[in-house]
Amino acid sequence: MRKDLIITIDLGGTKILSALINSKNQIIGKVKLPTEVEKGKRYIIKNIVESIEQLKIEKGITDKEIKAVCLGVPGIVNPHTGVIEFAPNLALKKFNIKNELKKFTSIPVFIENDVNLAGLGIKKYELNDSVKNMAVVFIGTGIGGALFFNGRLYRGSTFFAGEIGHIRVNKKGAVSSSDSDLSFEMTASRTAIVNGIKKDLKKKKKSILKNYTSNGKVIKSRMLQSALKNGDPVVARHIKSASESIGKVLGSVTTLLNLDTIILGGGVIEAMGSFMLPKIKTSFNKSVLKGLEKNVKIFATKLGDDAPLYGGLALTEEFLEGK
Repeated sequence: MRKDLIITIDLGGTKILSALINSKNQIIGKVKLPTEVEKGKRYIIKNIVESIEQLKIEKGITDKEIKAVCLGVPGIVNPHTGVIEFAPNLALKKFNIKNELKKFTSIPVFIENDVNLAGLGIKKYELNDSVKNMAVVFIGTGIGGALFFNGRLYRGSTFFAGEIGHIRVNKKGAVSSSDSDLSFEMTASRTAIVNGIKKDLKKKKKSILKNYTSNGKVIKSRMLQSALKNGDPVVARHIKSASESIGKVLGSVTTLLNLDTIILGGGVIEAMGSFMLPKIKTSFNKSVLKGLEKNVKIFATKLGDDAPLYGGLALTEEFLEGK
């Protein structure tokens, strides 16, 4: 019996999205379950295992047909040991999730940071491994990144590379060294955009989103998209400001790293990329060292939530097949 299937799991703070991928790089099954972080690490493991079992039952397969389970985690992880050093959204620290999962399955388990995994998926499945020096930046609740040099994922000395969201910037989005300034994700993430909108609403500025904030509802990217399409000036101003901040930071990063490709993803870009990308590129061109902009391609991934799922293909090749 051939082991030609893999399972990739995108482990988020609220949901676990698992996919079964065949030898033709096709997603042939998906399962979504709650993470239940508030119940502790035992329940996180229980729900991961449950998602694997559901995929197996749904497709009538056994462990013998699956060559790897690949897990994307929102935090600092050591892919060699299987230890989650720190994942705040999961309330996990110094936790060997690989060893815990091995108690319930005979399938080899590999772990990776979630944006690194998404970057691997984009590089392999969307770009056909053709890119050399690339940054992948996901804009959502926070901001995460992945770096590729000479076609290979760069994890850093302590597996922290790519954490672009923690770069310090000033209020205008320019890279800064001041202790009093903000992190990049505090200026351009969905959380930052929504916080800015809420401050404007307290100043009695008019917005379609007034009812959502007064009712205590969470403002998601699709709500921002709808308000933007309806010409909401408050939302448009904060999305524009976030776009300019993104462009400035990416310009500084490219000046340092001489990238040739920047891929943007995440809920904010997925919902409002058509509005944001031109503004990001304009800001980028003003910020990057003159001349470098001519050689950099900036665009949004088309894979959406599937990007980290496809990343399991590349992670399996690296750790199981030595490619």
